[in-house]
Amino acid sequence: MERQQAEREWERDPERDPEAEAATRALLTDFYQITMALAYWQAGRAREPAEFELFFRRCPFGSSFALAAGLRDCMRFLRTFRLHPADVKYLASVLPPGTDPAFFEHLQGLDCSGVTVRAQPEGSLAFAHVPLLCVSGPLLLLQLLETPLLCLINYASLVATNAARLRLIAGPEKRLLEMGLRRAQGPDGGLTASTYCYLGGFDSSSNVLAGQLRGVPVAGTLAHSFVTSFSGSEQPQVRMLTPASGQGPPRNLSTLTESWLGKVCECLGLQAEEPHPGERAAFVAYALAFPQAFQGLLDSYSVMSFQVPWLEAVSIAVSNNIDEEVLTRLAQKGSEVNLIGIGTSVVTCPLQPSLGCVYKLVSVRGQPCRKLTEDSEKQTLPGSKAAYRLYSPEGAPVLDLLQLEEEPPPQTGQELRVWPLDVSGGDCRSLTLTPASLEPLHRLYFHLGQMCEPIPSLAESRALAQKSLSYLSSSHKRLENPEPYQVALSEKLHALLESLAQSSQEGS
Repeated sequence: MERQQAEREWERDPERDPEAEAATRALLTDFYQITMALAYWQAGRAREPAEFELFFRRCPFGSSFALAAGLRDCMRFLRTFRLHPADVKYLASVLPPGTDPAFFEHLQGLDCSGVTVRAQPEGSLAFAHVPLLCVSGPLLLLQLLETPLLCLINYASLVATNAARLRLIAGPEKRLLEMGLRRAQGPDGGLTASTYCYLGGFDSSSNVLAGQLRGVPVAGTLAHSFVTSFSGSEQPQVRMLTPASGQGPPRNLSTLTESWLGKVCECLGLQAEEPHPGERAAFVAYALAFPQAFQGLLDSYSVMSFQVPWLEAVSIAVSNNIDEEVLTRLAQKGSEVNLIGIGTSVVTCPLQPSLGCVYKLVSVRGQPCRKLTEDSEKQTLPGSKAAYRLYSPEGAPVLDLLQLEEEPPPQTGQELRVWPLDVSGGDCRSLTLTPASLEPLHRLYFHLGQMCEPIPSLAESRALAQKSLSYLSSSHKRLENPEPYQVALSEKLHALLESLAQSSQEGS
């Protein structure tokens, strides 16, 4: 049902898509993209065919993996990309007064009908230097797409990966609630965080808008203000509660609570007058409103120490500045906690506030391009490329292979010679391996302005993320000192790299 709804959503008129503009607008970009566009146009190069790749150089948080996220928002942005008259009028006010009016006419006629995007599926495992997006089309337009695409991919992938780390710590049994909206970096950041925390493995979010727009399950408890607003003298308008079994007459919950108070206090070694009447009244009022989803707000607890069997079945939720260290303690065997609410540490990603994705030109007019610099980590890999993931006989991913798109794909059971990249982006000695199985990493999602297939629903992308992580070796999933995951070049791509490096040395 959810998948069908998502497919209908993509078939609608993009101008009527309520989320299209929420993703980003054409002028949410850096000014130097506009100045470069003008220079390309004046040089007569606006329509030259080009290709850019969007990737990151290091996995975040010291991990050896990341999750690819943000593709859905990128597709929405590309489908609706337009520079409206008001946008063009503004650009005319900030560019040099003598700028040719024909340039602004060109801008106003731009759309993504000439753009093609190959990408890793949303929720898939991603590794350093392997492109998340491969974007091809007219040079000027692709330059204008750089900043928005980076904005949409960087934070989404970062927060999804952060959520995945927290899920690995918590284990599969604990329920995780994202509740960071009030601490997020603005409303857009809050919506993005809630969406991609769910993709990364959280069970629900407190963000109601994420529930309405993105289908994220919503959940919540209650605040101290609700409890402290009661004095104990309040009388509920509705006092009667029907048994959940449907058997028996309705009961007066206030009276029932009073009758049980003495018994509970006796079990806990308390005097009957010790519990605050306002707290009791607040809990009764909340239970009457949510008889099958009751939550009691306590600042401290030690259920197991009371040795009361029926208390051991009470579901316990905790929150308050929970980070990886605290979560590790809460997730230990024997922990009383069932649901863990995490806010600041999941939405702000304090261990690493930016993923650092980059968007680099790899070919223009069909010729490979490469950025050369003394910093080897920042050198780029030239040419239009394909990527494959190679698996062990046990089904675990062991290596991602980058090769030129023109090369024939690798074959299962066939020996390969590859050149692994080192962590700084360079290369080392070759190795040979024989994949038990493999898969192409990039799928064609957007071709000449048209969607080629629906983007999976958020729930489906979440399931893919959890499935992919389950296959990843435990040595790669360690949160401290993980084993680096290998990314390698094909023999032909390595030879092209060597040839361009040699030409550069001769030219200098």
